Amino acid sequence: MNDIQRTMRSVIQRIATGPELSKDISLDEARLGMQAILDAEVDPVQGGIFMIAMRMKRETDDEQRGVLEAVRAATDHAVAEVDEVVDIADPYDGYNRCLPASPFLAPVLAECGVPAVSHGLDAVGPKFGVTHRHVLEAAGIPVDLSPQEAAARIGDPAVGWSYVDQRAFAPKLHDLVPLRGTIVKRQVVTTVEVMARPIHGRKKTHLVTGYVHKPYPRIYALLARHAGFDSALLVRGVEGGVVPSLRQKGVCFNYQRMGEEQSFDIDPGALGIEQSVRAPQLPEDLPTASRPGDEIAVAVDVRATAQAAAQAGMAALEGQRGPTYDSLVFSGALILWHLGREQTQQAGADRIRAVLDSGAAARRLR
Repeated sequence: MNDIQRTMRSVIQRIATGPELSKDISLDEARLGMQAILDAEVDPVQGGIFMIAMRMKRETDDEQRGVLEAVRAATDHAVAEVDEVVDIADPYDGYNRCLPASPFLAPVLAECGVPAVSHGLDAVGPKFGVTHRHVLEAAGIPVDLSPQEAAARIGDPAVGWSYVDQRAFAPKLHDLVPLRGTIVKRQVVTTVEVMARPIHGRKKTHLVTGYVHKPYPRIYALLARHAGFDSALLVRGVEGGVVPSLRQKGVCFNYQRMGEEQSFDIDPGALGIEQSVRAPQLPEDLPTASRPGDEIAVAVDVRATAQAAAQAGMAALEGQRGPTYDSLVFSGALILWHLGREQTQQAGADRIRAVLDSGAAARRLR
């Protein structure tokens, strides 16, 4: 065995010893272990054991930071020719209970003078749902740009936004998709991959991501600071995304200038949003798909659902009112307020509505 293989053997011996006897590893050991997996320097079986053993014993802060460092080292980074970029990081495993509106958030922000990027991939577990890539591809948007090409689109004042795929900015990480599917359950990679930060602003880069479970704001804030995000907005969103429920109050978190995260309340009614649904609903006539052996995830026809989401998103960008329109208003208002572009969330909502009603953001798709 070489040094890397010996290190991985030692790590597995400690982390995979059961719920009471497993031991934590250092940041450096977690980084080296993840780097060895990304570089295919250890057996895939060991890679799977590393990830599932970490989950079973619960990852420490240092372990998550170490894995993040390895992921970021394997990421191709590009700087857009703008001072600030908003990084929209929705769950990479996508949506399967609603039509996602968030793929169209970046062009809306761009029309507000806020350059933005979203990122993702085609399909990954545990949900294998509808992703930004699916929806934007259905809308005719290029989804196979290099980080440098995506950065150029963001730096173009007539465009101001882009999507970049994990296959392009972190191919070694993307190569782990089959292994992650074999593991079935969520692993540490699911948590840290949204922090890869492939596109930077010249001066600042701001994270916007979502969560569901209460322990995650602290974890995401910790990792966002470690990844170098100047600020972070952490939204308790539908299916873990960046759009909150359209029909109930909630709590979100943010930090500014690398500081500690703070909680704040949100209320769709206070922003003039009155919906009876939490999110844009799946059309009743959508075809369904089956995945044998999967008793947890809701089976949706990904391509048909992506097409429906694309149609709803493009209609919202043209000013058509409805749940997708309100989703963009709600999330966009929070972002403008978080960035200090508007003094109140209400003012942010008014500005997003003005952009949508003008149809100007739709022109940024073309």
